[in-house]
Amino acid sequence: MATIAVYSLKGGVGKTTVSVNLAYCAAILGGHRTLLWDLDPQGASTFLMGLNPRQSARKIFAKDMPPAELIRQSAWPGLDVLPADASLRGLDKLFDTMGKKRRLAKLIAGLAKSYDRIVLDCPPGLTETSEQVMHAADLIIVPVIPSPLSRRALDDVQLHLAKELKITTEIMPVWSMVDRRRSLHREAESGWPAVPMASAIEQMAVRRAPIGAIGAKGPAQDAFTALWRAVEARLGK
Repeated sequence: MATIAVYSLKGGVGKTTVSVNLAYCAAILGGHRTLLWDLDPQGASTFLMGLNPRQSARKIFAKDMPPAELIRQSAWPGLDVLPADASLRGLDKLFDTMGKKRRLAKLIAGLAKSYDRIVLDCPPGLTETSEQVMHAADLIIVPVIPSPLSRRALDDVQLHLAKELKITTEIMPVWSMVDRRRSLHREAESGWPAVPMASAIEQMAVRRAPIGAIGAKGPAQDAFTALWRAVEARLGK
């Protein structure tokens, strides 16, 4: 079982879009038993997967309820969702009060027999929750918009992992929301997977489904398929 965290210091960089489509590709294209775990109190991944939370997600971390009791089946075979809700807004404080730096990692380990891939859609910011995620992940995917501020945020994350947390988990940057009409975007350095700005991605929120499920063929779907293959290649190493 491998845990893939989709994380960014900044919000609004396409993190949830990457999480949902990567989980879909892992389940449908890869045939992996996949769990999409929404850790963001905004619950965007939960919404895009066509689900609504039924119970407080905070109960999982407070030891009131095992994760399996909150997991919901999605509309697609092999892909389950652990929904988020507004109760996760106090998760940082809860982690700090409990004083357990690897609570999330322990919960994930308990799901290892049920899933081959766990994709974490993480809230933005350098917080106690993000540190729990970084300790638990086998691979950290960081969406980066081709802009100086977004690239600076990536540098901050890499520095924080190496210097402050002493974590050696591999970081995989991904260009996100790329608009080839903009010179800054065209000049983005090569070598990273890239997800384009596309109307098909906007349709995800309308249809409440991953791109592959709404039948939107084109550059966006091709980009997520290529990203999934790159992720699997990294995990294979």
